[in-house]
Amino acid sequence: MKTQRFDVVDALRGAAMVWMTLFHFCFDLNQFGYIQQNFYSDARWTWQRTLIVSLFLFCAGLGQALAVAQRQSWAHFWRRWLWLAACALLVSLGSWWMYPNSFIYFGVLHGMALMLVVARLTVSWGAWLWGLGALAIASKFIAAYAIQMWATGYFSYILNAPVLNWIGWITQKPVTEDYVPLFPWLGVMWWGVAAGSWLLQRRPDQLRHAVTPAFKPLVVMGRWSLIYYMLHQPVMIGLLLLVRRLY
Repeated sequence: MKTQRFDVVDALRGAAMVWMTLFHFCFDLNQFGYIQQNFYSDARWTWQRTLIVSLFLFCAGLGQALAVAQRQSWAHFWRRWLWLAACALLVSLGSWWMYPNSFIYFGVLHGMALMLVVARLTVSWGAWLWGLGALAIASKFIAAYAIQMWATGYFSYILNAPVLNWIGWITQKPVTEDYVPLFPWLGVMWWGVAAGSWLLQRRPDQLRHAVTPAFKPLVVMGRWSLIYYMLHQPVMIGLLLLVRRLY
């Protein structure tokens, strides 16, 4: 069954795409030496990344609530999920080629693939997801404190190692170009699911509200977000390489 698209949701996702593109373009300029910024510890950049990822995951949760409400089949869900998982694998391979010492093994697409399955299974939990989302976010900080206070050396090591650090209960951030573990980020997606369920029950007209023509490009971007995500960095890096060769 094909689900209805909501322009407002697609436009919100498209806005996240624009913000992400600007962020990545600045990151690429830094990599090429045109600007000098610390994207790994400067709060101006780390907070932007946090907000961009949050917006993506919130929209993904919102979309799952809408899809389930429209009785999207599990078969349709898995078809879309396989595309996402395949793109996550391509990101790992591409980043390993560019950054062999810090390649992406559990970035935003990897995390989203896992979280979407959890979100799909928990859509029916309704308003409970607001509290569970807050608990999921808080668990990152609670776990870090508990590990530092009481965990043995081996237990701390295994949670920080790649075999388990995808969970997110760590005390040491891994060396990787993108890292979006299950916790705390599942909490953001759960909030998106909860918001979608609430809007469908209390404010359905807000979801069906037409966007103005000026925002239509964002709607298009939001509907093709995965393809755009996979192509935007190769295109920008290619253009910067061309500029470097020409000038």
